[in-house]
Amino acid sequence: MKKQNLNLSNFLIFFFLLILSSCSSIPKNTADGCSIFSDRYLWYKHAKKTEKKWGTPIHIQLAIIKMESDFNWLAKPKRKKIFKIIPYKRPSSSLGYSQAVKGTWKQYKNETGKKLAVRTRFKDSVDFIGWYTNKTEKLLKISKNDAFKQYIAYHEGWGNYKNYKRNQKVIILAKKVKKNSERYKDQLKKCGKSLNRKKYLIF
Repeated sequence: MKKQNLNLSNFLIFFFLLILSSCSSIPKNTADGCSIFSDRYLWYKHAKKTEKKWGTPIHIQLAIIKMESDFNWLAKPKRKKIFKIIPYKRPSSSLGYSQAVKGTWKQYKNETGKKLAVRTRFKDSVDFIGWYTNKTEKLLKISKNDAFKQYIAYHEGWGNYKNYKRNQKVIILAKKVKKNSERYKDQLKKCGKSLNRKKYLIF
């Protein structure tokens, strides 16, 4: 009986690790929206739910995540270095798919009531992006379909958005986000019907 219990425990641990690994690992081709959702169909369900809830297009959700973390659930800013050698503290508290900082993430949880949301979970990350872009539209009158300006507000924050023209670096990044969003949009047009027809769940 003890051996059977041990085998069952080992199986459950293995199964849990398998699910965790499949949910968290980076998709093979993060430049292709169809490939991403082929690898992670549950992600499509979450992104679709965010689009329906907040009005933020899926292709813009993907473009923001691509730029922020390249779909690495544990992404963090690189540490600064003292004398270019000694590792020092990180420049911000950004973490996860969306690279949300602690303060904004706390605001998101308070306003949405999602007390158990975590930055390393895709489901919560896309919902955060939906919430953020929705507030950007309300505060700054920027359409949720405008990938360029939405990303600038996302990167710089609502208060600093007005000064973005002085920051060439963020303009370059925002242009890349816009380009990526257009590519994702074109890709998803080709596989959208197939994704919507799927009624089963795969990782």
